Amino acid sequence: MLGIVAAIVLFIAFLINAADLSTNDVFTSTNVMLIGLALLALHVSGVGGWATRGRRR
Repeated sequence: MLGIVAAIVLFIAFLINAADLSTNDVFTSTNVMLIGLALLALHVSGVGGWATRGRRR
């Protein structure tokens, strides 16, 4: 789930950078990109995924 959110946030960062939009100091393309990379790191480390229980036999 966090991987999908990270992809969306990184795409928004790309759009801000590509369109050269002037945003306030909080939502610059670099800050949004860093948030996306943090979400991607959390996804890779296993945080925020669906917990699967062991197989029932």
